[in-house]
Amino acid sequence: MKFISGEHRNQVILLPDSIEDYVDDNNSVRVIDAYINSLNLADLGFANSQPHDTGRPMYDPKDLLRLYVYGYMNRIRSSRRLEAETKRNLEVIWLLRKLSPDHKTIARFRRDNADVLKNVFRDFVKLCMKLNLYGKELAAIDSSKFKAVNSKDRNFNAKKLESRIARINAKIDEYLHDLEDSDSAEDVAAGEKSSEEIMQIIAELAARKERYQSYAEELMQTGEGQKSLTDPDSRLMMNNGRLDVCYNIHTAVDAKNKLIIEFDITNCTADDNQITPMVEKATDILETDKLTAVVDAGYDSVQDIVACMEQGNDIHVAGTDFDICIPDQEQSGTEILSQKDGRCVYFPDRNIALCPMGKVLYPSFYKNATGFGVFSNLKACKHCACKCTKEARGRRYHVPMKDSDFSKVFDDAALFVKQIRIAPNKKLIRQRKAIVEHPFGTVKRNMEAGYCLTKGLQNVNGEFSLTFLAYNLKRAINILGTKGLMECLS
Repeated sequence: MKFISGEHRNQVILLPDSIEDYVDDNNSVRVIDAYINSLNLADLGFANSQPHDTGRPMYDPKDLLRLYVYGYMNRIRSSRRLEAETKRNLEVIWLLRKLSPDHKTIARFRRDNADVLKNVFRDFVKLCMKLNLYGKELAAIDSSKFKAVNSKDRNFNAKKLESRIARINAKIDEYLHDLEDSDSAEDVAAGEKSSEEIMQIIAELAARKERYQSYAEELMQTGEGQKSLTDPDSRLMMNNGRLDVCYNIHTAVDAKNKLIIEFDITNCTADDNQITPMVEKATDILETDKLTAVVDAGYDSVQDIVACMEQGNDIHVAGTDFDICIPDQEQSGTEILSQKDGRCVYFPDRNIALCPMGKVLYPSFYKNATGFGVFSNLKACKHCACKCTKEARGRRYHVPMKDSDFSKVFDDAALFVKQIRIAPNKKLIRQRKAIVEHPFGTVKRNMEAGYCLTKGLQNVNGEFSLTFLAYNLKRAINILGTKGLMECLS
């Protein structure tokens, strides 16, 4: 008995008569095609959404968007790899109807529409809301670092620049000493550099030193802590236990089906003061007045938590269990600026601080070396039943500020405060990881999108709009099935 044999390669017809036979009814490319067809790209703000009257015909933006969505769903994000897929991948050939744009055209589409690709992501969120895929009750917020297109060697801070300039100065001194020895010697020994070579090396070192000095001056003028050369918007951050030049991406994920509600890309190394912006965006897109949100301990900022709670939201932060006194703004007319030391809060307009028990802490002294103002009230601490500190000097609150701000006259008159209990629901805290880590794990491992391909905040925002759109689309297909989602789109 013979083995199963294939068709002869030289026969006239090898493939089926129609490419349609290669894409069955359950193939996800049919969902991509149907969804992109339903979009009005002009309303979403896409460039060149209408054909031009003159000149060479251009590719339909819908075809390029189809190609990108398919690529991001199938671990293909590079424009060159997408170009290759248009020539060999039968699903892509079916999806684009045998069109094969070159990689420059593909990359240009993503670059030119980086600022509007998020509109497509939000449009699909709206569609999923109509299909009742969002619970709109509980959301988990978290962040993850994604490596930028910038090496650590091309990222500088003031300390690193100072170290490199010092090393260059030492090298220049060393070469100058060698130059003096070379000038005094009658003959140059074998293997040693000539005076001309040493002068050239010194000139190169001086040019590099001047460049580093210009970077240091720029940091001082702008007040920025870092400077990245390849991708100016990226920053050095701690990523999985090591330092990398990254972007910090925050997501709000709905608990019902682990679909992403909203995301935000920042170059801030910490997660402080991100709860309120993320919850505001989530409630806006979900069209709800309030939301229960659960976050990890990295978002622990009293100012942020209280601001979000006062908007009617229920916030649960892992590792937080405390009382805090805040001003009654209707009566006191003051707002919180910051909290970084214990659970005290600082009121900049009055130049006083408030401890968790509602006692006023007055300006005590200013630390010039660190730039911190210290607030305390020893008398109140002595008679306080809270005993929140064991220091004999009482509780001390350190506020980062300028000497001029610290020196202004304090005002503690007519201050009305209210005490708030902030205690997380332990059951919700346990659910947090299962909700919000699911998308990050899928995106980084399954979709192989744990790093950026583009540079600049706007372009990275467009890139991850495609990434999170692809994630939501895959989740919707897994939940409803290809045919079920196609019926909803028809």
